[in-house]
Amino acid sequence: MEIQFLGHAALYIKTLTHNILVDPFISGNPKANSINIKDLKPDVILLTHAHQDHTLDVEKIAKANDSLIVSNFEIVSYFQSKGLNGHPMNHGGKWNFDFGQLKYVNAIHTSSFPDGSYGGHPGGFVLLAENKIIYIAGDTALTYDMKLIAREFKLDLAILPIGDNFTMGVDDAIVASDFVECNRILGYHFDTFGFIEINHKETQEKFSSKGKDLILLEPGMSIAV
Repeated sequence: MEIQFLGHAALYIKTLTHNILVDPFISGNPKANSINIKDLKPDVILLTHAHQDHTLDVEKIAKANDSLIVSNFEIVSYFQSKGLNGHPMNHGGKWNFDFGQLKYVNAIHTSSFPDGSYGGHPGGFVLLAENKIIYIAGDTALTYDMKLIAREFKLDLAILPIGDNFTMGVDDAIVASDFVECNRILGYHFDTFGFIEINHKETQEKFSSKGKDLILLEPGMSIAV
């Protein structure tokens, strides 16, 4: 399995059989100008919540690829009303798809579409595919609910927001990695705009001092899981 960082909180997960796109905010992100959304061919699009910086390119990409949108009931219903395919989930639920298993887990944030439509409660995903288990936190504060993930899953990678202000910051993300019992972390939701800029050197040092392997990627870069 390979995970490509597309900037901000957008990810492109490639398995042997499927392409999975997460929270596509690409065309509106100047830091992701090396990414052409026409090159993305997702079978599935996972959406953690409805904010524009997570859903901007959903409609265009989904229409071009007949992608299946997976999110909470309200978000999926919103895109189904536009003629797109979707599979609704809600917190605590699991479903076995042809690409693997998803569990929709809790997140603490807000969720509304740019037009003011209600986006339901935000969430994250635990993805099981190709004998790997990945936690995609979405936009969230630190929450004790993260401990429940470690009770059920032994994670290979935790993908956590680290930009602060709108989500948890570096210090809380370190605690979150303790809660989910995973020391390999891919940081995201940072540097896109002024409110969430981080000092990379200090951030790496903080994680390293706690025995954590923090990965920070430039848009377009990938890691193997």
